[in-house]
Amino acid sequence: MSLIFVAFFSPLCDLTTALFSARVAHHVILIGIIAPLLAISFPWRSGPLLPLSALTLLNALTVWLWHAPSAYEWAIVGAGPYWLMQLSLLATSWLFWREVLSPLARTGGALIALIAFVAQMGLLGALLVFAPFPVYAPHLASTAPFGVSALADQQLAGLLMWVPAMVPYLLAGIWLVLRMTNVLSTHQSSDPAR
Repeated sequence: MSLIFVAFFSPLCDLTTALFSARVAHHVILIGIIAPLLAISFPWRSGPLLPLSALTLLNALTVWLWHAPSAYEWAIVGAGPYWLMQLSLLATSWLFWREVLSPLARTGGALIALIAFVAQMGLLGALLVFAPFPVYAPHLASTAPFGVSALADQQLAGLLMWVPAMVPYLLAGIWLVLRMTNVLSTHQSSDPAR
């Protein structure tokens, strides 16, 4: 709950209107921290609605959709589009994390899903870092009061998406591997033939 407060009621939320890098930090908190915590709090009661591959694709497409310049510009013009962006990012991430973190999930498939999601997010981040010009028109004039150009702000956003944003996915992957090895070692130690 405190992270939801930070995301939507702290100065960070206000800063997202001026700095694209703050918006990306906001989204990283939303999809990489809040969504998995919600997935842990509200696990599957039964099987998933969609296969993990479809959930991974849906989550990735939602991230790319809202980072397309025209969709991004539309999302920040009013309360309705803004909340549609936030809720769709959170919902698709929550569904993704619920399947990845499910005790019923196949570890190999969950690891592949995590790698695929990190790879596409890293690609999007790299595109933002190496773009020769700012691609988000609303931030062309909003970054100067913070002493940063629109291009530098976009590059910082890309770096946030490329490097720190992968940490929750890396930690989840490590946890999955540890869970798998623990299960294997528990299974082997309980085998009477050994």
